[in-house]
Amino acid sequence: MDIVYIIKNIVLGIVEGLTEFLPVSSTGHLIIASDLMSIETDAFNKMFMVVVQLAAILAVLVLYWPRIWKVLVSFFRGEKEGRRFMLIWVLGCIPAVVMALLFEDLIDQYLFTVPTVIAALVVGAVLMILGEKKLAARNTQDEVKNISVKQSLIVGAAQCVSLWPGFSRSAATIMGGWAVGLTTAAAADYSFFLAIPIMFGATGYSLLKYFMGDSAGASFTSTQLTALVLGCVVSFIVALFVVKGFLTFLKKKPLRYFAWYRLGLAAILLLLLVTGVIQGV
Repeated sequence: MDIVYIIKNIVLGIVEGLTEFLPVSSTGHLIIASDLMSIETDAFNKMFMVVVQLAAILAVLVLYWPRIWKVLVSFFRGEKEGRRFMLIWVLGCIPAVVMALLFEDLIDQYLFTVPTVIAALVVGAVLMILGEKKLAARNTQDEVKNISVKQSLIVGAAQCVSLWPGFSRSAATIMGGWAVGLTTAAAADYSFFLAIPIMFGATGYSLLKYFMGDSAGASFTSTQLTALVLGCVVSFIVALFVVKGFLTFLKKKPLRYFAWYRLGLAAILLLLLVTGVIQGV
């Protein structure tokens, strides 16, 4: 059993748990961390980077379960409130799902590189600073349950930008929320809800692709299975604390702090790329 390989994947789990819900891009950080630790980008590791994100999303499922259960009960009882929330929940997911299925190969081929992550970090940071200053400051809608069908589709469309590794799904949906009048807290809240079905679907698809594609008939080695399990467990535990901390942060501080972090990280990565410490692909 390769202990070093397992430790590297545990580190990836920590990175995922720390970054999944912050507007800094967990996928971008996973790509960077993988490059720094010289983890080979094979079929297993591509699948790992999706599944470990689901582990982080499970933290939201646990924390939000009372609200989710309430929605499900209301929906199956045929109540208007439950049916309405389920509608905006589903509609908010559709654009990103469609875009991912249509352009998956192009995204995998051209966007999973350190230079494209650097570009996404910078673009996202600039838009975050401008959006918070121009839009968020004047928004007053602070209840997710009051989101309209039109608003859900616009936020869902904004989420499509997160398919660009380094941009951040959280950042994209929060900025989409700003654009339709949501406060930062409400936009983040809606972002968490959208993450649940999106990541369950992405994980299922990734596992199916792994076992039905080039790895058809393959099984996990003991090292891979251990790395996957431990990476997911660590990701879940870390994410539990991050979600609670992020929600508290949003009540007191602006998001521009994360934008400055993104710009600083992009500058460091560019320096490492130019000096050859990390590779471009």
